[in-house]
Amino acid sequence: MCRHLAFVGDPLAVGELLLRPPHSLERQSWEPKSQRSGVVNADGFGVGWYAEGDPVPARYRRAAPIWGDPGFADLARVVRTGALLAAVRGATVAGADGEAAAAPFAADRWLFSHNGAVPGWPDALAPVAATLPAPALLALEARTDSALVWALVLHRLRSGEAPGRALAGTVREVAEAAPGARLNLLLTDGTSIAATAWGDSLWYLTGPGRTVVASEPYDDDPRWTPVPDRTVLAASRVDVVLSPIEEPSP
Repeated sequence: MCRHLAFVGDPLAVGELLLRPPHSLERQSWEPKSQRSGVVNADGFGVGWYAEGDPVPARYRRAAPIWGDPGFADLARVVRTGALLAAVRGATVAGADGEAAAAPFAADRWLFSHNGAVPGWPDALAPVAATLPAPALLALEARTDSALVWALVLHRLRSGEAPGRALAGTVREVAEAAPGARLNLLLTDGTSIAATAWGDSLWYLTGPGRTVVASEPYDDDPRWTPVPDRTVLAASRVDVVLSPIEEPSP
């Protein structure tokens, strides 16, 4: 399992979102309040962010826990951005992929994270994986369920599907192949955020000049709003739209 967060809004220092709040993503890595499976997210972390005038995001990822990387605090203090996606990782299955398995995954202008797990991995998703073009499978960053889910989402995006539709379609496809899968997905292109709530907690916060979507609130602001399960979220810096995700066919 993981905890993750995406932000679009007026530029601020990365640490203002990920380190400074009282229940920051850093603290959630060892003391989450609403994680439904597991407790400690110590199997890596990552943050991707956008610089003004450049649509391709930068990434900083490590295989170690976020609290064990003192250099990240310096980076987070000085890097300012108007959009980011960050995650702390709790591996479902032990593996040797290191930081390549840590979100955010990236391609083109997109950043992506998966909070959840696919039961029966990898056998359960073999038929789904077979629907992808061979280059998409060969380009997988890691041998994890999250990396394959990202490949499925990216294939839909590159085929012209809108972000929310791509996430919801992938969730239905994976949930049909692996009932009981937890599929909270998070996606941004630097100007908007799309997400799904499917099996774990998801919240959003809107305020002057910003929208944050996160696994759980990082402070006690009363404007935090929970997202119902089986929902897809589409957000800009000023607006959030929620839509139900249809259950896969029995």
